[in-house]
Amino acid sequence: MIQGEVLSFDAVKGYGFIAPDDDGPDVFLHVNDIVGDRAQVRPGVIVEYVPEEGAKGPKASQVRALGDDLDVRRPAGRAVERPDGEVDVLSPREFEDAITEMLLRAEPMLTGSQILHLRGRLGTMARGYGWVED
Repeated sequence: MIQGEVLSFDAVKGYGFIAPDDDGPDVFLHVNDIVGDRAQVRPGVIVEYVPEEGAKGPKASQVRALGDDLDVRRPAGRAVERPDGEVDVLSPREFEDAITEMLLRAEPMLTGSQILHLRGRLGTMARGYGWVED
């Protein structure tokens, strides 16, 4: 089993990507390969999985959520690359939702105004890296 961080996961489309701990290429994640509670698999969650070679590149099977690891950091400027070579870019709403959730899990005592301030600063940085649509 290998561990990695879920970079993206769209429950409606049924797929996403994992960044393996060994800094290898991102790994495709399909909803049918999740073992256990599928609701636990979301961006920022650490998972363990069995690596396989899929038709379009690295693929995860037997994926099991281990929990959140707020200390895991993606290198600056690293976007989520899909097997087709395209890069996922978040909408402003998706980014705000993800950042708000992360801040609340990391520091539940933050005030609303603190969250809005931090979210704004992070949003400016994310747009500069091209992680969020303008």
